[in-house]
Amino acid sequence: MDKMDKYIKDSKSGMTPIVKTVVRFVMGIIFIFGAYVVLYGHLTPGGGFAGGVILACGFIILTLAFGKGLGLSKLSDTWASILDNSAALLFLTIGFIGFSGGYFFTNVLGKGKEFALFSAGTIPLCNIAIGLKVTASVFAVFLTLSIFGRFISKLVDDYEDDTEKE
Repeated sequence: MDKMDKYIKDSKSGMTPIVKTVVRFVMGIIFIFGAYVVLYGHLTPGGGFAGGVILACGFIILTLAFGKGLGLSKLSDTWASILDNSAALLFLTIGFIGFSGGYFFTNVLGKGKEFALFSAGTIPLCNIAIGLKVTASVFAVFLTLSIFGRFISKLVDDYEDDTEKE
């Protein structure tokens, strides 16, 4: 029994078993499509931002369906922060490597064959860095908002309990 099976049978965390089963089947499709949008963003509409949002939505759906236990075991807040900062450094490094060619973000790689995966020099590398940054940032914002929402709802419940006693 893998970790997802354990969370599917656990009725205390997440949503119903039907939602959990559907999410389990579509997770692979979501992650593959997000990676495709990031990698082929220089050839088709999309790129780092759009693909990063798709990948982050995959982690968000996983967390909503199975609960925070499984969601945070796949991408914890600490790893999201590390990934976010590393992707920003990777993006800046790609830009500064361009100085070896003369200017900031100058293409130092070969142009390659048209309409191929490696046909745009450093642009796919920038898309990967942006995709990782957006994935980590959007998931971190989701975690922050969900924690804040629980904190506010607890404050409201405590306030309502205090006003009922008076």
